[in-house]
Amino acid sequence: MTITADLRAAREALVREHMESENTHEFDTTLATFDHPRYEIVATGQVYDGAEQVSAYYARTREIFPDQRNELIALHHADDAVIAEFWLLGTHRGSIAGEPPTGKEFRIRAAALFLFEGPTLVCERVYNDMLGILTQIGLAPELTLDS
Repeated sequence: MTITADLRAAREALVREHMESENTHEFDTTLATFDHPRYEIVATGQVYDGAEQVSAYYARTREIFPDQRNELIALHHADDAVIAEFWLLGTHRGSIAGEPPTGKEFRIRAAALFLFEGPTLVCERVYNDMLGILTQIGLAPELTLDS
């Protein structure tokens, strides 16, 4: 498939709408950016397939981090994807694996591949630093190469 300037612009606009609607917790809008919602969280190996599972993912993550948001750093384009680099931020307000909330904030750099078939968004594949999040919110020790 030839990637035209119009297709590239449409994909970018869809990714921007998707990311902004996550920030404002307008998850019906986020879900509508897909024909069939699918999230893959590489750090944990979790896959959420379909509107019900993706909606449950939104609910659970916002229970733990009610102010979870992203700050876009850059968008990059590939033939079948838009790659977003962003800051992922939030405050630990809900239990994780039975651990009580610490009230601490996190800020990590992350990337997401928004995978497309033509103009259709088919998957968001997120790469993030789960150890960085857990360390910043006080649920994992700080580790360095010198430790």
